[in-house]
Amino acid sequence: MATPKEWHVETLGQKVVEALQKNNFSAEYVSTVEEARKRVLELIPAEGSVGIGGSFTTAQLQILDELSRRGNLILNHGIAALSPEEKMEIRRKQLTSDCFLTGTNAVTLDGKLVNVDGVGNRVASMIFGPKKVIVVAGINKIVKDVDRALERIELLAAPINCKRLNIPNPCVKTGVCMDCNTSTRICNVTTIIRKKPSQTDITVIVVGEELGF
Repeated sequence: MATPKEWHVETLGQKVVEALQKNNFSAEYVSTVEEARKRVLELIPAEGSVGIGGSFTTAQLQILDELSRRGNLILNHGIAALSPEEKMEIRRKQLTSDCFLTGTNAVTLDGKLVNVDGVGNRVASMIFGPKKVIVVAGINKIVKDVDRALERIELLAAPINCKRLNIPNPCVKTGVCMDCNTSTRICNVTTIIRKKPSQTDITVIVVGEELGF
């Protein structure tokens, strides 16, 4: 028998999936990170190129080695040894990848995807370009509405990601977004995907465990 918390997680996850489907996304709920990992592997075409959004969620899936072993070309600009020029070239290639894999900063109860980006390559690839987009969202990314989504990004996602990436923005000291004007600012572009873009194949996998920040 499910515990009250397990019941709530699945009920919330299924509610969001239904809302995403009403907004024309392909969407499904899985209970665990391992189930999400297996499902992502099923959805990504063998030997195709896979763009990786700058997302801690994708790292937690621990999927890149498996993709490489089976023959997928991994387009990951997050490799530390790459030069700035190499990273930019990979970002451009992600826009025309066979599949783009990413997380999302927030997903609302009425099925909207809300994201804030620094360079803009992640949100651009989510909207148009790749043949297939897969968005993985942990249960912790679910919020009531767009206002709560933006609040979540300011209170959690932005400062934690700046700390994770060792970016010296003011939020690293304050723990909350300061609407800074630094050259290293990561909150430059905000997107709200209200409905599935008409020419983009997007699958959203909602996971009944926490993933990402």
